[in-house]
Amino acid sequence: MAEKEIEELPGVGPATAEKLRDAGYTDLMSIAVESPKNLAETCEIGEAAAAKIIAAAKEAADVGGFEPGDVILERRQNMKKLTSSSKAFDELMGGGFETQAITEFFGEFGSGKTQICFQLAVNAGLPYEKGGLEGEVIVIDTENTFRPERISQIARSMDVDPIEALHKIHVARAFNSSHQMLLVEKAVEMSHTIPVRLLIVDSLTAHFRAEYVGRGALAERQQLLNKHLHDLLRFGDLTNSVVAVTNQVSAKPDAFFGDPTRPIGGHIVGHAATYRLYLRKSKGGKRIARLIDSPNLPEAEAVFTVSEEGIRD
Repeated sequence: MAEKEIEELPGVGPATAEKLRDAGYTDLMSIAVESPKNLAETCEIGEAAAAKIIAAAKEAADVGGFEPGDVILERRQNMKKLTSSSKAFDELMGGGFETQAITEFFGEFGSGKTQICFQLAVNAGLPYEKGGLEGEVIVIDTENTFRPERISQIARSMDVDPIEALHKIHVARAFNSSHQMLLVEKAVEMSHTIPVRLLIVDSLTAHFRAEYVGRGALAERQQLLNKHLHDLLRFGDLTNSVVAVTNQVSAKPDAFFGDPTRPIGGHIVGHAATYRLYLRKSKGGKRIARLIDSPNLPEAEAVFTVSEEGIRD
């Protein structure tokens, strides 16, 4: 949707349009799926006026229309898969990591979450025939874990020029949860000028967990986390990118995961992530990835190693 179409909505003048864009409502679809209460607060207008704007946006954006399954199948033909550099891991994921989807990696410290992201960042620049996406990478680093030296090490082991690999990776440090959410909007802007094919958020929940402490802040935290995840999913759809996020765990027994750890974020993250992978350490430097949630793949495990070369079988 062209930006000028926002002004064409009834009740939206230049000032209101500017407030909408500043708040991240850059197209008609983002307005159409918002609640009147949130839009009213953003634009400093009444809920009745906000409801009219939303209704007009829904009509203009054709929200609520149904599509035949074959049309959706045709659209999914554009979906690509990114290799992990481990055959067993790729088989677990049905051939690699899907574009237009969020893949969540969660596990304890040292389970390999960040290392997998480094490997994917190098692989995204590879040609399609080598399991790459022939694109560039955006990394939102929330815990200061990005290490260019590690990227260079992985690239050299794959006979890829380290400088060329690093040049395709664009890193931004997020200093708080608001900044983290803003960086997704910046990523959308960057995708208009460079072929972004992978977006990494490492880690997804760290800032939200630190800033919204206690039960009193839980509702607000979950609401913001939900918006952030939907923004990430929309980015993946718009750019045909892989969205990879890492998540922390809390040391509370959980029968479902069969281990004394469970991912942060509760049902909000659980429902938003397309694929959920639980990572844990094993003997001799091995790691085990367990696919615990997927819309089309069975629950299963894969064994891989994290070495100086990166992720391998």
